[in-house]
Amino acid sequence: MTAHDPAHVRHHMDRLAAEGIDVVRVSFPDLIGIDRSRDVLLEHLPTACAHGLAFCRAVYHTSPQGDTVPVSGGLDAGLPDVVVTPDLDTLVTLPWEPGVAWCLGDTTDPATGAPAPESPRDLLRSVLANCADAGLHPVVGPELEYFLLEPDPAAPSGWRRHSEVPGAVYTAGLCADPGNHLLRTLRLLRDLNIGVVSGNHEFDGGQYEINLTHSAGLNAADRAFRFKAAIKELARKEGMLATFMAKPRNDAGGSGFHLHLSCDTPEGRNAFADPAAPFGLSDTARHAITGILAHAPALAALHNPTVNSYKRFGPDTLAPWLIDWGLDNRSAMVRIPPERGAGTRLELRLGDAGANPYLAIASVCAAALLGVQNATEPPAPLEGYGYDPEKSQILPRTLGAALDALEADEALTGVLGKDFTASFLAYKRNEVQRFERHVTDWEFAEYAYHL
Repeated sequence: MTAHDPAHVRHHMDRLAAEGIDVVRVSFPDLIGIDRSRDVLLEHLPTACAHGLAFCRAVYHTSPQGDTVPVSGGLDAGLPDVVVTPDLDTLVTLPWEPGVAWCLGDTTDPATGAPAPESPRDLLRSVLANCADAGLHPVVGPELEYFLLEPDPAAPSGWRRHSEVPGAVYTAGLCADPGNHLLRTLRLLRDLNIGVVSGNHEFDGGQYEINLTHSAGLNAADRAFRFKAAIKELARKEGMLATFMAKPRNDAGGSGFHLHLSCDTPEGRNAFADPAAPFGLSDTARHAITGILAHAPALAALHNPTVNSYKRFGPDTLAPWLIDWGLDNRSAMVRIPPERGAGTRLELRLGDAGANPYLAIASVCAAALLGVQNATEPPAPLEGYGYDPEKSQILPRTLGAALDALEADEALTGVLGKDFTASFLAYKRNEVQRFERHVTDWEFAEYAYHL
């Protein structure tokens, strides 16, 4: 029985109807990780599964402001369709929206039947297949931070932080969360069944972190994508704004997207563990670290994918801006947590919360795989507090520089695919160009009166 066999679809429909569900929301991630979706009445689900849902391919090329960016295959091709087919194995009930179930969708080109070149979910599938061919099965634990904002007409942005309490780092309860946002959100996300474990108030006022379980690479990306969409939706429901923007305010730090990565062997053993090897890390683990370090400039384009991303970096930010690794050292780009044995893993601290989970996981897995294939040793680990540019190479300092590094990294883009890379570069270079033409409030305040 296939996933879209009529009997399989009918089984899901009967189950959903018994639960009072009459609408299925079908979602897929666009190029930058925004949740694109359509609501389907339950009685029309068989047609959606048999024939798919038509979307304009240029939705992949649409900016957050609604502009259609001229990426090959969109405007130049007459704005053709892609087809999104519900993945019923991902169905979950929305705890906060009665009568609605939610599933992810797979995107194909109707002319070829192949995955759409820009599809982040299919890109990750392709990278994971390459890893499997090498006998590696990535296991990923996502950690995401975000800011919760309340409307404030007097504020320049129209928003203020949910809480301005300083110093409430790693806390829970009303001291830094006066509206009990975290507690309420944790319970709803638990019922969404996306592997939420725990949460706390983070470093800055109004900043929160919620942790997800570790799982196989595609499942981890699916859950991180749904987590971000759910957090934003729940905030909107209460008249607030949850943002995963890298650095939304001048008077606060940034929000990270840290990825814990290990790999299982085909037999289910942790391929990174070897108690007899240096640092308790197997050859595979050390080579994977080397690959991530070697491809870090290109990884920045995918893990720090906005103009704003690079304002999160700098000394004493705990956001890595140097290419290094360390043993249980949070000032390093790649941190090796202290657990060994089955818990052996690395933590990539490069990314910010604005990254597309599929692209972030795909790219770090691709870099680790290249490192394993090249089988070279990493440099000595960082000791002490980092951020010394005389000891380690500096990451790209702007989105434009990171995009140049991605384009130049033929080994990494060879794993990610030329079509995807070309679309991503075209889309993001348009973003850089639009920003460079935009007159900011800072420029007006700095220059207008005196010049």
